[in-house]
Amino acid sequence: MTPLMLAAGLFDFSFLPRYSSYFIKGVQYTLILSAAAVVLAIVPALLLALMRLSKSRVLRFIAGAYISVFRSTPMLVQLSIVYFGLFSVIILPSYMLFGFIDISMFIPGVVALALNSAAYVAEIFRAGILAVDQGQTEAARSLGLTQGQTMKLIVLPQAVKNILPTLANELVTMIKESSICGTLMGIQELMWGAKTVATTTHIIMAPYLVAAVIYFCINFPATKAIEALERRMRRGDVR
Repeated sequence: MTPLMLAAGLFDFSFLPRYSSYFIKGVQYTLILSAAAVVLAIVPALLLALMRLSKSRVLRFIAGAYISVFRSTPMLVQLSIVYFGLFSVIILPSYMLFGFIDISMFIPGVVALALNSAAYVAEIFRAGILAVDQGQTEAARSLGLTQGQTMKLIVLPQAVKNILPTLANELVTMIKESSICGTLMGIQELMWGAKTVATTTHIIMAPYLVAAVIYFCINFPATKAIEALERRMRRGDVR
């Protein structure tokens, strides 16, 4: 393909009237998949963070090993193991959620993304917990609160406040990471829609350009909103 043909294909958006539904459903699928993965990752991430802070050497080792493995191996490898390994044994019904989300592919994708995200969110939680002043823990214990009550009533509420911007940023990251599910599994998210349109219409560049613009329109405002939230919270801390 000559440079002239590539340039022509880059600005050929004649497919949009007919295939816009691929991108609309792709955006919906991407957002649902990403949000579900981050929400599903929160509980195991909190458990991993508490294990990392535990006095038990065994619990610290297990949590540390999990985090190291998932942070040190490619997402593509993890997704392949979960989809072709774990869910080749666990048979899921082929049920359509909202009319366009196939549960048999959606659940493996969410599980793989959540397992990966949990390793990162766990470190976010741990940093948030460690950022809480130790004096507050000591004051709570001196008032007769148990270690569990201190963590639940004093430490965690403040830690959650500290990590909210970073947790929101993890959602933005997950929106980008979810594109790998369409490539490997055929999940009908945004990248799958762009690839399908490009294959069907033989217009190679423009569908991917549309996908890139959509990703930018989602992630850039979200990033700016997170930055504004961080600045607002810093002003609140100063007061």
